[in-house]
Parts: sequence; structure tokens; C-alpha cells
Amino acid sequence: MTAFLQQLVNGLSLGSIYALIALGYTMVYGIIKLINFAHGDVYMLGAYCAFLITTYCGLGFIPALFISMIFCGVVGVLIERIAYKPLRHATRITALITAIGVSYVLEYATQYIMGSEVRTYPKLLTSASFHLGPVTITMQQVYIFVITVILMVVLQFIVQKTKMGRAMRAVSVDEDAARLMGIDVDKTISFTFLLGSALAGVAGVLVGIYYNSINPLMGMTPGLKAFIAAVFGGIGSIPGAMIGGLFIGIAETMVTAYGSSLYKDAIVYIILILILILKPAGLLGKNVREKV
Repeated sequence: MTAFLQQLVNGLSLGSIYALIALGYTMVYGIIKLINFAHGDVYMLGAYCAFLITTYCGLGFIPALFISMIFCGVVGVLIERIAYKPLRHATRITALITAIGVSYVLEYATQYIMGSEVRTYPKLLTSASFHLGPVTITMQQVYIFVITVILMVVLQFIVQKTKMGRAMRAVSVDEDAARLMGIDVDKTISFTFLLGSALAGVAGVLVGIYYNSINPLMGMTPGLKAFIAAVFGGIGSIPGAMIGGLFIGIAETMVTAYGSSLYKDAIVYIILILILILKPAGLLGKNVREKV
């Protein structure tokens, strides 16, 4: 039981990172029905941004976190304006291929500028730990989980209680009707990319601290897992992304602990297959009929 509880804590920490990335997928899909496969690489840029400003500018964890959020938010808006906005009314396969292309551009541009070698992340948080009964919890895990919960609450408040949040929900229901009601659709979509990318930037900083290393291709696999988490929870649902991320993180750590680390990626894709067969809309998603 002790080992199980310890792995549960580890899974919650990892799942919190997946949840932050999954939010970007689910928000963008909820607004413009686009799977932004470049989102995982925005998360990678957040990790590199914090690495540079802590290593070369000597800033601490909190300034690095906020600067990474701002940087990734701006990158997200630029990606939307340059790559996705001209294709907003194109076929979905065109937008999907463009998203994959943007992903490769970000990866190899980072390799060209920063090099392809693995970088050791600076120590930004204390390595202290404490015991909760038989379970050992590190301060890094506490920071990761608390920051994730705070950002989720703030995001829910923005979406549910603010004017921009109401605009986002209106655009997600009917873009043309929202435009007729006086909503600036372009601004709303850009704000959605800003929010999602900022959360991905936070996830990049946290994963750098958690694993103590970063590389230009680090966004590929976690990005896919976060996408699966969004599908699992019901893509388009913010609480669903949170639940999906935590579930994927716990499943991965349990398989590693009680099976083999060779299967930790496979179990995630097995979960995707099962959820598509048993409940295609996801846990909190809704089946929607489309007129043909």
C-alpha cells in the first residue's frame, strides 16, 4: 500500500503537467475545432525560455515562470495569426498539416539556435521533502500540484465569469452568430491561443524542474500524451482536460512501477483506443450532431 500511495503522488505530479498542456489543446479545439499539434513545442519553448533567463540572467523561479508564460503566450498568438488565421475556413486536413509543419519549424529552429544536446536544468526549487505517513512528498511535487490547481481555478474564472470568457463560449457555439452580436472573433481566438500557450509555458518550466533536463524534441511525446488526455476527458471541456491529464499521469507511473517502463507510452495509446471505442466523446464531452 505504501508503494501504491507513493506512486499515486508521483502520478499526480506528472499528471498535473499533462493537464496544463491538455488545456491548450482543448481550448483551441473548443473555439475553432483545430488540433494544434504545435502546442507541445510551445511547451518546449517555455522550458528553454526559463532555462535561459535563470542561467544567464540569474532570475529566480517566480520571475522565470511569469516571463515564460508571457513569452509562450506571445508565440501562441503569432502562430495563430501567421499560420492558422489564413486557413481558418480551409479544410480541416489543411489546417492539420499546417499545425504539423509549425511543430517541425519550432523544433528545428530551436535545434539550430540552442543545439541538439540535452541541457541540465538549473536548480530553481528546494529539494527538501517531508513525510505524510509512509509517503514521501518533495517540495517540487507540492509546487507543481499547487501551481496547477491555482491556474485551473483562474482559468475557470476567466472562462465563466469574465466578458472575454463569455465571448470565448459564444464563439465556440457559433462563430457567425457571435460576430453578428458584436463580438470580435479574431481577438477572441487570439486570446484563446494566448491563454493556452501561457499554460503550456508553465508546464515547460515545471517539467524542466521535475526531470532536471530539457532538449529541443522534448515537446513531441508529452504533447501527444496531453492530446490523449484532452480526448480522454472530452476535448473542449476544461475540467475534462484536468481529469484526463491526472488520469494519464497516474496510469503511466503505475505501469512503470508495477510493470515496466517500456510499456509506459503504450498504456497511454491503449487508453486512447479504449476511450474512442467505448465513449468517443470522452468522459465529460457531449455527443454533437452535425448537419450534412
